[in-house]
Amino acid sequence: MNCKQPLLSAFIAAAALVVLPLPAFAVELYRYINDEGSTVVDYQVPPEYVKKGYEILNDEGVVMRVVPRELTEEEQKEADARKRLEEEALAEQARLREWDEALLLRYSTIEDIEAAQERALRDLRIRVSILKSNKRSLKQQVENYQAQAAEMERMGKQVDEARLQAIADLQSEIAITDRAIADRNEEIKAVQAAYEADIERFGVLLDMVEFRRNMMARQRAEKQKNMREDPRR
Repeated sequence: MNCKQPLLSAFIAAAALVVLPLPAFAVELYRYINDEGSTVVDYQVPPEYVKKGYEILNDEGVVMRVVPRELTEEEQKEADARKRLEEEALAEQARLREWDEALLLRYSTIEDIEAAQERALRDLRIRVSILKSNKRSLKQQVENYQAQAAEMERMGKQVDEARLQAIADLQSEIAITDRAIADRNEEIKAVQAAYEADIERFGVLLDMVEFRRNMMARQRAEKQKNMREDPRR
């Protein structure tokens, strides 16, 4: 075997590596506007121009990404306000969608909502009635104790501490009951308002359903008319 053959093969392989194309490295270029208003393309953006925005290009000059300029304080406030309005609008859309779905799942007619409203209000009114009855009982007890105390004073006797404490405790319970009655009355107003809103919204949904039904009916009628006039359609 010729000993030169391995050396020749190695030389040919090395030569092939030399003539093979080197791997291409991605080069990023930056295009920006300088203080003179001229467009500059360079391998970097000077720090004083970064805030003004720039473009990132590939080695063929194609724009790969745009870095916008930094907003002024006033522009940032406006952008934040627009974003906040958009978020509020999306939140309102989601709220209405959930509300509509809940209404359509729970009720079939406005009468259903009105019946549910009456049941809820009736329960609350019963609670108020019970609280008022308790208040009348407490007031009667206070009046009894006060009459006893007045009688003792007329007889020249000193009203005992236990009786005075009982009157104070009963008056405290009456104040607590008054607050509970006020809370229940506010709850009645809130529940009534919520059901009224449900009724109004359900009416809107019914109108929308009716509108879509009429639109579909008109479209079907128009399609049938066109087919009669031109059977090839």
